[in-house]
Amino acid sequence: MRIITLPNKDAEEELQHQESLSWIERTGDVVLALGRNYPAGFRVPLHSHTKTQLWCAREGVVLVGTARGRWMLPPGHGLLIPAGLEHATEMVSDVRMQSLYVDAAIVATDDPRVLEVTSLAGNLMEELVQSDERPLPERRKRLIMELLLDEIGRLPERPLGLPFPVDQRLARLCRHFVKRPAANAGIDDWARDLGMSRRSFTRFFRAETGLSFVTWRQQACLFASLPRLAEGQSVTSVALDAGYENIAAFTTMFRRMLGSSPSNYLRSRAG
Repeated sequence: MRIITLPNKDAEEELQHQESLSWIERTGDVVLALGRNYPAGFRVPLHSHTKTQLWCAREGVVLVGTARGRWMLPPGHGLLIPAGLEHATEMVSDVRMQSLYVDAAIVATDDPRVLEVTSLAGNLMEELVQSDERPLPERRKRLIMELLLDEIGRLPERPLGLPFPVDQRLARLCRHFVKRPAANAGIDDWARDLGMSRRSFTRFFRAETGLSFVTWRQQACLFASLPRLAEGQSVTSVALDAGYENIAAFTTMFRRMLGSSPSNYLRSRAG
């Protein structure tokens, strides 16, 4: 288990990242825990692991991208990444990260999934990451690992993934929407931009993303709003900028997707 603070120098950052990847692949441990501190703007290029990875943002906001889509991790969330899947990361803010690397025969997933990290899981991960500085007795370490692996299977999944289409014309519209979300964006406008009928567009959009346009639009609005809320911007300004007519409509969407109001959700994450 290691804790690494990366200096703000590209060459040194890349060197430490490569050394860390080599260490992860060399060790024969069934469960590994790793902690890192990343500066805002730091990018990790495409790479993969032979183990299943649970990438957790304990502080800050990070984007993880693969060929299958993009996933946003606000504080208190983790992304379960399948073994062998290439992924890249971008730090939206200063980030304190903790990751678990687990033998794929023990924890496996077919697709990336965003999970809410419970207090129990977070505390257990903290114990393992800190064990380099505060060595744990072998029995205690084994018990922590067993309980943590059991807890991972109980972590609630959250709709913070945003699948992106392969079609470049549609992908262009989707990227523009994430940068400037509009909750009232209409199917007819998008269909017109692509020279399609409404019916053809709805079939095409679902085939490309696996979601209906309305569901994708809601998730994209949430995707774009959470980093701003995590930075401390007001719910009012974020809601209005996202195209919602009032705070109540934004709060209703937020509660439906994440189970609580924006203020309560972020307060619980900070805690």
